[in-house]
Amino acid sequence: MQLYFIRHGQSENNLLWAETGSSQGRREDPGLTPVGQRQAELVARFLSPDLSGPAGDSSDATGQNVNGFGITHLYTSLMIRAVATGTIVAAALDLPLVAWKDVHEFGGIYRRDEGTDERIGLPGNDRAYFEAHHPGLVLPDSLGEEGWWNRPYEQPEERPLRARRFLSELLDRHGATDDRVAVVSHGGFFNLLLRAVLNLPEDSNCWFSMNNAAITRIDFYEGEVALRYLNRVDFLPRELIT
Repeated sequence: MQLYFIRHGQSENNLLWAETGSSQGRREDPGLTPVGQRQAELVARFLSPDLSGPAGDSSDATGQNVNGFGITHLYTSLMIRAVATGTIVAAALDLPLVAWKDVHEFGGIYRRDEGTDERIGLPGNDRAYFEAHHPGLVLPDSLGEEGWWNRPYEQPEERPLRARRFLSELLDRHGATDDRVAVVSHGGFFNLLLRAVLNLPEDSNCWFSMNNAAITRIDFYEGEVALRYLNRVDFLPRELIT
């Protein structure tokens, strides 16, 4: 299996932080900015079969996808910035976009009390919302009217468990195959996942950078993992690297 981890395009909260250095005024489930929308379009174009080499040739001896990507499966977080990015990628690749709840960002859907700094869990969007705004998104059967999150703020000790759970299920689904799996997710979750893949300590203080719309490729073999590239953004013009 080849895994392509794609971070969502720039969100409204990303822009808020870049401009103010503060999360005051953050949105609970932000959408993409115009820059984020353009980043999503460019990563979708980069992944598109139209940019492949010889017709039908997705051979990959270099590990750099010089003849294209040949993505076979596409998953996304249920957070709006990821769904919006994934929707654009899905259209370019002519693939179904499948929601995977466990690949959400730190904390889940929550509101931060400006006075006490308490994080208060919120429901998140429900099935009716996604069917109305993202009708092509393949939703989990469990999602109903109560919202996809609908629980307290996710505590730090819960997060590594979630990353390992996702990795285990991903390998169960695709690990013994030649599938090329793309996951549209978040920078914080990427760090959780990479630590799980590399078997790093949960309290490791290292941080792996992922720019908006960047791609990281990890290949899984029987008993072996190869990190082919990390935080790839060479398909973005300089002014769109955020």
